[in-house]
Amino acid sequence: MAKLKTTKFDVQHHLKTIKQQIAYLEAALDEDDATFIAAALGDVAKARGVTAFARETGLSREAIYKAFRPGGNPTIETVNKALRALGLRLKLAPARAA
Repeated sequence: MAKLKTTKFDVQHHLKTIKQQIAYLEAALDEDDATFIAAALGDVAKARGVTAFARETGLSREAIYKAFRPGGNPTIETVNKALRALGLRLKLAPARAA
């Protein structure tokens, strides 16, 4: 039997376009898990480049790494700064179809 060769999965390789980033963030929001949402925002920040993302948000690199990691707990203000830097905004929708 041939050995199975695996490679490390890095989500950042799949977040190159704004369309991919939006789909990823929407999927994270659908999970209804605040720490996963924070980590997903961090993944998008890393995919864009944390230094540039920090400049765009006005947040320090350290604040980005701290807030947008698994277990991170960013404030709504921090989330809004991140979304604005991504050219996005939060939008409300019914929780279930009417």
